[in-house]
Order: sequence, then structure tokens, then C-alpha cells
Amino acid sequence: MSETAFNMPKMGESITEGTILNWLVQEGESFDQGDILVEVATDKVDNEVPAPAAGIMVSHQAAVNDIVPVGQAIALLSLSNEGSISKKTVEKTSSKEVTKSISTPKKTIPSPTSFKVNENVFVSPLVDSMARKHHISYEELARITGTGKEGRLRKSDISSYLQAGRPFQFAQAVLSNTGYSIPDLKFDKGTGKIIEMDRMREMIADHMVYSKHTSPHVTAYVEADLTNMVAWRSAHKMLFKQAHGEKLTFTPLFIEAVANAIKEFPMINASLDGKNIIVKEEINIGMATALPSGNLIVPVVKNADKKDLKGLATATNELVGKSRSGTLKGDDIKGGTFTISNVGTFGSLMGTPIINQPEAAILATGIIKKRAEVMERPQGDSIEIRSMMYLSLSFDHRIVDGYLAGSFLKRIADNLENFDVNRTY
Repeated sequence: MSETAFNMPKMGESITEGTILNWLVQEGESFDQGDILVEVATDKVDNEVPAPAAGIMVSHQAAVNDIVPVGQAIALLSLSNEGSISKKTVEKTSSKEVTKSISTPKKTIPSPTSFKVNENVFVSPLVDSMARKHHISYEELARITGTGKEGRLRKSDISSYLQAGRPFQFAQAVLSNTGYSIPDLKFDKGTGKIIEMDRMREMIADHMVYSKHTSPHVTAYVEADLTNMVAWRSAHKMLFKQAHGEKLTFTPLFIEAVANAIKEFPMINASLDGKNIIVKEEINIGMATALPSGNLIVPVVKNADKKDLKGLATATNELVGKSRSGTLKGDDIKGGTFTISNVGTFGSLMGTPIINQPEAAILATGIIKKRAEVMERPQGDSIEIRSMMYLSLSFDHRIVDGYLAGSFLKRIADNLENFDVNRTY
């Protein structure tokens, strides 16, 4: 038997920490390879972490509700070289005492109602990395007093600020000159039932605020005539189900149109890394999906451009089913390069979605609504009932210009409008 540290695993491309939800194996208990030792929550999904080999749980290095960075030890295991050991509680026979980390008292920072802006704030790569990890905007960084040379922010400044609960997060600025100052307004928020945010809602809120602070959002709009697509789906959805055993919703049809447009405009399938633009090789389409709790999650259809309609329908139905049953895994939600939010599902005519970081753009599809349209025909104009839908594209103006965004959005609309009604599946 050899003692080894059991570290917080990496459970997704952009996931840097996890929250201990529940220890399934207690200190002194034995386990076999593959047994679930602990349940860990991230800002996206909950994960069950299995044992790498058979052994004994020596000690827990992290308690329930502790937030632990990826790679940091959460337990000390005594692993066996054999395949398994008996499932029973064993007494600790080692004379060694397990040394547990003793947390040092947290530095306290007064929580003011105002702050002085650090006009000469310098953000080092290390501070920038910490800020991104904890969803701290540059505006908020400017509110923190730096203890480094010439007031520069140090790692310890950010750590102390986080330990104090981010007291400047919503503070009002105080200008040093005699010009206009932001008033410290006292809003009457009223009375009523108090509902505490759950962990996922807190994470979503942080992610959305971070995205708005990080990316200069611009939104473009088009409308598309989906009459042919709607008619084709209505005529073939039952036949499709009989042939492939899968429901045919509009989602795989939208993903197909978007994936084809991305192949023509690959710069939309990108992320920003400092001063470098990373144009992704894979086209992985995320689809915003509602959970039973009302929160949203974004499972990802991998390599969407390489799947036929049956493959897209199978992938979307499986991911939606996992979302509703709460069985999504870390791999199901990582690796996205572009996101679609079907706000029409909720009856919305259109939407202005917030970019799913670190992507460059996000598409919202509105409700498909019948209305009278003027149609230009060889024999003359006519008024017809058509199935119309608004599409909106929010894009990061740091790396996507209006011409690229407009051209890409128009191509998606064209792909939907020029749907081949004679296609097979």
C-alpha cells in the first residue's frame, strides 16, 4: 500500500475549480477501482469522481462546500497494488499522523460604499489570469488598492480582496476632481419573499457580467423566410422518426445551417487570447438548453459540420435528454466554438444574447410566426402567408467587424430560406 495525493481533476476546458458536494467514501473506509469517491460540482455540471485504483481513504483534505482549484489535493489515499480489497471499514494502522493544512486568518478589507479609482492600474499576466478565473472585470480591478511598486496590483492583493468577499464589486466611484460624481443612490428594493440564488445561478450571473465587461457586444438582425423548411419538416417528421427512431426538431436544422455558414466564414469560429486570435479547427455548436430548475446550460454538439441530419438529430436529442434528467457529464459541455440560443422556444420574437465566453459570437433564433408578406413573383407581386423568423447575432467587436458579422448572419438566413425541399435523409 502506498499513500498518494488525490487531486481535484480537470473537468472541462474552461473549468478551473470545483466545489466538494459530497464524500461517498469516508476516512478509514476501503474502496475498489472505479468506485465513486466524491461528487464535485463545477459552474456547469455535477461530476462523480472515481477511484484510480483500490485502496483506503486515509483523510479528506477538503470539506463539503469547499471550492478547490484544479490540481490541488482533496484527499490522501492509500492505494493497493492489487486489483481490489474487501469492502469494509478498516482501522488506521499507520503510526504516521496525517498533517492537514491549517488555514491562516483571512485578511479583512472594509466594505465601503465608495472607492477611489486606481487610475494607473497595471495588470500583470498573473493578475489578469486570476481576474479571469474569478470573473473580475478590469473596472473592478481598478477599484482595488495595489500594494506593489507605484501602486501595482499583486497576487496577494487579489487574494485578500477575494477573501474579503469582493467588497468593491458594486461600489460607487468617487472622482477626485470637482466635476460630476456618481451619486450613491439608495434604491427602494421593496419587500417580499427572499429566494437565495443557488450555486448555478450565481455562476451564471458571474459569467454573464464577466462577458459583458470583457467583450464589446454588438448585435445584428435579419429575418428569414422558413416556409419551405417548416413545410418539409411537417411532412417528414413522422417518416424521419420511423426511419431513424429520432424526433426531428428544428434545432438540428438550425445547427446544420450555422455549421455550413461557419465553414464559409471561419473567422467567426474564434476566440481571443491576449493579442492573438485563435481560429478553431473544429466546429462545435453549443445549444442553450433549459434545466428543470429554470437555469440554462450549454451542451455541445461536437464536429457539427461532419454530421448528417440523422447524426445531428441524435446528438441534440441525447444532449437535451441528459440536460432534463441532470445526467450531463463534463465532456458534454466543453469545447464549444459557437453557441445557438433558441429564444423562440419561450415564445420570444427575438433576443439579444450575451456571448458565451470565450467564443466570438452567439446566435439567437426567434419564434417562427406566420404573417402576411409581399412576395415578388414573375407574374407580379402578391401577398402570401409565410413562416418568418428573426435571427440576431451578438458578436465581440474586438475581433469581429460588422461586415463579417453581417455577411455571416445573412448566409445563415440564406441557408434556411434556400432549404432543399427535395432532400432525403
